[in-house]
Amino acid sequence: MATVTLKNVMKIYPHSNDQKKPKKAKKGEAPAEEKKSNLQITERGVVAVQQFNLDIADQEFIVLVGPSGCGKSTTLRMVAGLEEISEGELLIDGKVMNDVAPKDRDIAMVFQSYALYPHMTVYDNVAFSLKLKKVPKDEIDRKVKEAAEILGITQYLDRKPKALSGGQRQRVAIGRAIVREPKVLLMDEPLSNLDAKLRNQMRAEIIKLRQRIHTTFIYVTHDQTEAMTLGDRIVIMKDGFIQQIGTPQEVFDHPANLFVAGFIGMPVMNFFDAKLEKDSKGYYVNVYGTRIELPADKQSVLKSKNTAPQEITLGIRPDHVTLAKEGDPSALSATVDVTELMGATVHMHVSIHGKDAIVILPTVDLTGEQKASLTYGSKVKIAFGGNVVHMFSKVDEKTLL
Repeated sequence: MATVTLKNVMKIYPHSNDQKKPKKAKKGEAPAEEKKSNLQITERGVVAVQQFNLDIADQEFIVLVGPSGCGKSTTLRMVAGLEEISEGELLIDGKVMNDVAPKDRDIAMVFQSYALYPHMTVYDNVAFSLKLKKVPKDEIDRKVKEAAEILGITQYLDRKPKALSGGQRQRVAIGRAIVREPKVLLMDEPLSNLDAKLRNQMRAEIIKLRQRIHTTFIYVTHDQTEAMTLGDRIVIMKDGFIQQIGTPQEVFDHPANLFVAGFIGMPVMNFFDAKLEKDSKGYYVNVYGTRIELPADKQSVLKSKNTAPQEITLGIRPDHVTLAKEGDPSALSATVDVTELMGATVHMHVSIHGKDAIVILPTVDLTGEQKASLTYGSKVKIAFGGNVVHMFSKVDEKTLL
């Protein structure tokens, strides 16, 4: 239905009169910039979104994800026309939309709050936008019933919103958006008001919906599980900047920097202070005096970049750590703090040289003796291979691989 392109888009909120502006730079000096709540404050105001560049293909499902205050909802609102674009261009199907009114952009938006009319039935809520456009009654009826069938709310068409559950109300809000057959469907944290079980169900419903309606989706969430399960590509944001764009598997397997590595994945990646060293055989990692050998593909990348030996942050995902075999020279000593039985797995929280880490162990691989020994204060040996490690610069926090 539509391609969406954002070129060097910025959002700057001007200073209010009572806000203290940065001092003007002296002649020959760079403009003064401040940091407040991790956002830049310049003479023009608070910069909420910085140099945002993104090309969204027709019918692609893009997810903007990041912590609260990173600029993802502001970006979505700029696409919707609810926020003015300070700099840059927004194009839909190749046409610049910066100054086009929201109602003329052929988009629809589903908000975090359902925003349903309480005095109207579900049918009337879904049909409302079509009635405003003076669509013929028989066509309205067809479209509303079609949307209701897709979303499984046909039996609720005569009810008022107050008689519906949270999940049902959210489906009505989505129905009201899709009945217009918009070129672009924007969704701003639509599942955040639902409990965990309903959220899982609605995620599956959105995936099914995406397969049945042919439109371009831009979805905002702070929940990385939603991002990983829904998106064709994920845009990870922090402090107004894009940190990485990629498929869910790409950002999981190859995080661009320390922030992405720590944000994507549950439980979070373990991080250790380590050294990247080099000898006649090639590169290896020294972590608390233990040598971790690196495989040929990682050796090749480091050699091609002529990477210098240096202090690094070593990352390892909890499910890539195992209990070490007897006599393993690459084993690390750890002390058990807490164990959490999760059914098929045990989440073991340990301390390694004063650093907290999490180890995920399959229960089927543990003997009764091992399970009994995983108690507070127990000493264990853990290990991980060089093929699953991530390495980040201590200087700029970017990946070395």
